[in-house]
Amino acid sequence: MEFTKQQSTSKAPADWFTGDVWWDVIHAGQEPSRMRVNMVRFAPGARTNWHTHALGQALHVVSGIALVGTRDGTVFEACPGQTITCPPGEEHWHGAAPDRFMEHLAMWEALEDGSPETTWAEPVSDEQYSRPRTTNRP
Repeated sequence: MEFTKQQSTSKAPADWFTGDVWWDVIHAGQEPSRMRVNMVRFAPGARTNWHTHALGQALHVVSGIALVGTRDGTVFEACPGQTITCPPGEEHWHGAAPDRFMEHLAMWEALEDGSPETTWAEPVSDEQYSRPRTTNRP
């Protein structure tokens, strides 16, 4: 067993995000593990660009209200304690509601061959971001 050295908080790249987003790398597994976990903090209204993950992604909401959108125009709203899974290859985006900060744990796996596991696309428009929300409350 070992404790891993915590890396400094990093500002997320503007090429992949709209608004202010910061992350902490929680775990970047070394072979044979391919697990990746980041704590991601979104300012109100901040969001990712459209993107896909080769092996899928899970998002666990820690605080605030998370919005997760799909290409069919659905925007899901998730609260602290809820986990959303995005299957491999599904185009999606995620971010904070316009009126509060949001934190989530982003979990995914690296590819065995070391190629990028995330494919980034264009920014989410204000119209796409502002669509009516669907909730799935327990």
